[in-house]
Amino acid sequence: MREGGPVTQTITFDSVRPAEAVGRDRLLLVGGILAGPLFVGSALVQGLTRDGYDFRRHPVSVLSTGDLGWIQIATFLVTGLLTIGAAWALRRVEPGGSAWLPRLVTLYGIGLMAAGVFSADPADGFPAGTPRGAGQISWHGGLHFLAAALAFVALIVATVLLARRAARSGQRVRAGLSLLVGAFFAVAWVAMIVRPGPLTMIGFGLGVTAGWAWLTGTLMAAVRGSTR
Repeated sequence: MREGGPVTQTITFDSVRPAEAVGRDRLLLVGGILAGPLFVGSALVQGLTRDGYDFRRHPVSVLSTGDLGWIQIATFLVTGLLTIGAAWALRRVEPGGSAWLPRLVTLYGIGLMAAGVFSADPADGFPAGTPRGAGQISWHGGLHFLAAALAFVALIVATVLLARRAARSGQRVRAGLSLLVGAFFAVAWVAMIVRPGPLTMIGFGLGVTAGWAWLTGTLMAAVRGSTR
């Protein structure tokens, strides 16, 4: 600047989100937090009450078959929609975070909704009256498996991504827990595919539950951060 010349001063204001936007995003995050308990609770109630269902033999997906299959289909659709909404809010609540975490959570929600649209096939004695064994896979049953694979891969990668980010910021406990959940989910999923049986089926159910718990905890942390 030349001496005696005009002085130009730039003032930078921190971006402030309107209160309405903050409230909307918090509501979406809370919806995502409720998605996990809703999914797990629905599966437990159905599994304990529907005739012929056995947690040691059947994945949750087969609950979408039979006369009451609409309950699990609705569970897939509602929890998927809640998850996608939470992912959109997560992108705005954590503007300095990785852009990939909300994208992966969105893919997880899309996979859930697609799993509801393309229902699984009856298998291994469920619904009651279905012959034992794997049975034939229909076109919509095949798409159901692809949708589930999309959701599972997205969630596993998201846990690894968050673990890496937490480790870089010095949050070692959070990083370790996130990585543990992702590894457990991945191992349980592969074990069920490679060697299906009562032990691996129960392990897979626990892996799905752990994945939902991880997502719930992640969104709860985002809600706490949005209030600061």
